[in-house]
Amino acid sequence: HHPLFVCLCLLFLFFYLFLLSKILFLFAEIEMPVLHGDIAVADTTYKNAEPCTATEKGCKWPKEGRYVYVPYYISPDYTQEEQNIIIRGMRSFNQTTCIRFIPWNPSVRNYISFFTQPNSGCWSYLGRQKGVQHISLERGGCVRYSTVQHEILHALGFNHEQVRSDRDRYVRILFNNIKRKQQYNFQKKRTNNLETPYDFSSVMHYNKYAFSKNGLPTIEAKGDPAPAFGNARQMSTNDIIRVNKLYRCSKLKTYSTFYLLCEYV
Repeated sequence: HHPLFVCLCLLFLFFYLFLLSKILFLFAEIEMPVLHGDIAVADTTYKNAEPCTATEKGCKWPKEGRYVYVPYYISPDYTQEEQNIIIRGMRSFNQTTCIRFIPWNPSVRNYISFFTQPNSGCWSYLGRQKGVQHISLERGGCVRYSTVQHEILHALGFNHEQVRSDRDRYVRILFNNIKRKQQYNFQKKRTNNLETPYDFSSVMHYNKYAFSKNGLPTIEAKGDPAPAFGNARQMSTNDIIRVNKLYRCSKLKTYSTFYLLCEYV
């Protein structure tokens, strides 16, 4: 055989095996990580360590010019309607921030992958990880517009609202009512609040009975009257502002959630 022909055959075989390995990886069962609430911890060796926060280096997705491109893959295990909900959740970032979710192709190493498995629940890693970064949206309970936004915000580097460094001025955490093994979900963190106020309407805020062991509230809002919280149906204006500040988005027309109301309806 001609050397060029042999070379081309070998090249084709290598490319075929590369694609096959990627495809087999996508359909392999995903090993469940250690979870801190709905935040996945990358290395089980450090299960007691603080997960990455928005203030730490290496947590953000890289910016190219004006935009931050985040490749995504959606498991075919979802119905078309469920896939559309996930896509609408991603589109809400495209419309209000400089985050641009783009379909993944096998040549890209770092990307997010939405998947569902029995009892996988709703969870995401905090900030960018290396390689494939899973976001679990279990069919039946997690494929909701607000949940998609919530888990994507984790993947972009944002923590829950009630763990903010200044939370004690706005909420009271009732540890006596919280399941003992879930109390770490309420530990205050040194967060970068990006000069935005504490936001009861944030899609990142727990509801008042989160992880309750006795049916009594675990979070109490301070103030008179006490504001409602924890049932956001979409990102708040402050959620959007924070993404734009953290990723230094520029020249965006509005931070308004008006588009979201149109999108949601």
